[in-house]
Formats: sequence, structure tokens, C-alpha cells
Amino acid sequence: MEVILDVTDLHIEFHDHDLPETAVEDFDLMLGKGEIVGIVGESGSGKSMSALAIAGLLNRHAIKKTGRIMFEGVDLLTCDRKTLRSFQGDEISIIFQEPMTSLNPVKNIGWQVEEALFIHHKEIKKEERKKRAIEMLKAVGLENAEKVYKMYPHELSGGMRQRVMIAAAMIGNPKILIADEPTTALDVTVQAQIVELLKKINRERGTSIIFISHDLSLVSQLCERVIVMQQGNIVESGSTAEVFRKPRHQYTKKLIAAIPKIEL
Repeated sequence: MEVILDVTDLHIEFHDHDLPETAVEDFDLMLGKGEIVGIVGESGSGKSMSALAIAGLLNRHAIKKTGRIMFEGVDLLTCDRKTLRSFQGDEISIIFQEPMTSLNPVKNIGWQVEEALFIHHKEIKKEERKKRAIEMLKAVGLENAEKVYKMYPHELSGGMRQRVMIAAAMIGNPKILIADEPTTALDVTVQAQIVELLKKINRERGTSIIFISHDLSLVSQLCERVIVMQQGNIVESGSTAEVFRKPRHQYTKKLIAAIPKIEL
């Protein structure tokens, strides 16, 4: 397996109060090229905080980060801001839980999908950016992409907005896509569609995906490996089938036991 991302001993502390508060402790992740890895755990377990650190989005002075996040020979924790910005949204992209708060309400969809190209690939002309944006909107399953291109976030359904977020994240053809609870605000049918879309992106583009969720059933459908987090620590990891079939840690057993079962 070709390793594309190697996170070692990631430790995140908040210094907002009198005493430091540990959010993530000794987090390790080795992500292979074209691999899909799930991170699961309850709210506050540190899964999203770990993802934000990988994406370079934890830059408040009150946050202390130690360890290593190696991507293409560069430590994203210690590299300069210019180097980090060159990766963000281009080589490493992230999509969030609620697209309505992530999308700009006063900019049309086309502008928002094109933004990463404008920032990272200024050599691409306006007409070509528009062409690529429309192609990407089509690729994520949005019908009438030319019409959607001109619309605004409030004019779209939740599922359509999430597809727009995925299109914006994928426009630069990143090597890593971080999906942070991307289906939580969606109904069950649309959740399944987004999972299938992520599978398609992985299969057709070879994009490595970090999928963060508290929904174990979705993780079991999408991910090859899974990491289970509790209170900032990894308590269990391994192949998804192995962890879900024979969980070793008591916390993992509780999570699996909590999966709703439908009796007919």
C-alpha cells in the first residue's frame, strides 16, 4: 500500500481556560492511496478535531498541537503558512456537516465551485473555470447543471447543497477528501445517495477519503478500515468487518449494540 498521509502521535490541547484541556491524545492514522478510512465515536470524542488538524484548520493561538502530519514529505503541523495554503482545498479538501453554513449565501453556486480553481490555478481562464465547474456539478449527480451554476444556496435542497459542497471540494481533483459528518443533516434516502457518490469518487478518481461519522451503518457500507475514538483517544482500529464483527473494546461494543434494528 502506498501511504499518502501519515499522522503520528497527534496531540491537541486547548488553552482557553486556566488549565489546559486535552481534545486529542496520541492519534495515529496511516492512509493509503485510494483507501477509505472511517473515524467513529460520539460527539466530543475528538474525531472532527483530528480531521480539522489534518486539514490545517486549527490555527487559533489558544490551541497547542504536537506530533506529525506527513503529506508528500511535508509536516503539515510545522510547515509555513504559505506551504499549508498551497495544499488546502487543492491537494486536501474537506466537506462539512451542514452545507448551508459552509456555503456563502450571497454568492452563486458557480462562483463557489470555481473558488478553489481561482485560488490555486490562476492560469485557468474564466471560460475554462466555468466549463469545469459545470462538468463537476454534473459529475456529482446534479441535473440541469447549467441552471444550478447560476442559482444560490437557499434555492437548493439539503441534498443538492451537499452535492455542491462535494463538487467544490473535488474541483481541483484532491488526493485526500475529508468528509466530516457529511450526511447528518440529510434524510436516510439522501444519505445513501451521498455514500454512493463518495464510493464513485473513490472508484473513478482514486481519491483517498477520511469519512467521519457517528453512524456505524454508513461507515460499514463505505469504509475499508475504521478507527474508534472515545474522549480524544483511539480505543480500537482495524478492518471494518473485523471491528464490527468482533469488537474488542467495551466502548466499541456499546456503539455497535446501539445500532437500531428493524424488526418486521
